[in-house]
Amino acid sequence: MGAGRFDHPQGPQSRSRAKKSTPAAESLGRSRGSFSTKLHAAVDALGNCLHLVLTPGHWVNCTQLPVLLAGLRHAPGAVVADNAYDTNAVLAAIACRHAEPVIPPKSSRNERRAYDQNLYAERNKAERFFGRLKEARGFATCYDKTAVSFLATAHLLAALDWLR
Repeated sequence: MGAGRFDHPQGPQSRSRAKKSTPAAESLGRSRGSFSTKLHAAVDALGNCLHLVLTPGHWVNCTQLPVLLAGLRHAPGAVVADNAYDTNAVLAAIACRHAEPVIPPKSSRNERRAYDQNLYAERNKAERFFGRLKEARGFATCYDKTAVSFLATAHLLAALDWLR
């Protein structure tokens, strides 16, 4: 009766099942040597979050602006962003939405494009939104192990920010 336990020897748990996830599925990307993720947000004129997107850390920011614009219910009057978003594809996506691009031109651009500097000063509302999110210690230090739970935490904190 005691010898039955030797019929099926157990090996390490990792040998018996497949991996649960991959770094790509968890929005992990190598950025300057370490794994990281980026949270992109679209905020309104008051600094309230309208849409969130999570990407791996090595993805460039400008590729996510069309995704953020597509997630909005109403077309924005103006899109305020920093000069990392100054690409022809981003400007075309903003033009399709019939919005005004308030993006300073990169120093490498041959032709200088005019932009409203007073309206560009309102970009700090997005930075202040991220500052309010980072008041939560668990979010600021990325305690969540999966992309789904990290994004859920960001959505929860954004909803709580709306209630302030």
